[in-house]
Amino acid sequence: MSNFPKILANTLHHEGLWSDHALDPGGATMKGVTLKTYSDYLGRPAMKDELRRIPDDHLEAIYRKGYWDKVKGDDLAAISPGLAACVFDFAVNSGPGRAAKALQSLCGAVTDGGIGPNTLKQAKAWADMLGPQGAIDAYQAFRQHYLESLDTFAHFGKGWTRRVGDMTVFAKDNAWVDAGD
Repeated sequence: MSNFPKILANTLHHEGLWSDHALDPGGATMKGVTLKTYSDYLGRPAMKDELRRIPDDHLEAIYRKGYWDKVKGDDLAAISPGLAACVFDFAVNSGPGRAAKALQSLCGAVTDGGIGPNTLKQAKAWADMLGPQGAIDAYQAFRQHYLESLDTFAHFGKGWTRRVGDMTVFAKDNAWVDAGD
């Protein structure tokens, strides 16, 4: 089975609960799901009160389909569960395309924002060359550099930096990796 449930639980720890901050381009957000994303999931406009009460099964489906599957989480986890966790968390925080492009840039694949067979092949060779911890460190350094380049880093940077650091530790901790999960 997939490491997705454990990785999702860690990501949700950083997403927090309700937020509707004026500087956040995502706007109203509950557990990391924006009002637009929830509306897309429901197939109709969602109300803020609905978002505040988002059921866990909706939350899991949104994260699996919209982020984990888009970055080929199960395929990446076969290469390195820790790297899969980092790519997924970056996808949630900054978008699946950006997370994929970061991986592609680092591993020498075409940076088109879509993870396919070539990216997976290149990512495996890159992760094998650096080793699991080296690949995690390189990916997270790339991610941190990107976050520091954002105009909103002055406001959100402390939390983002803490998140990147915490995810790095989580990704390197093999205690959570269990192929029989």
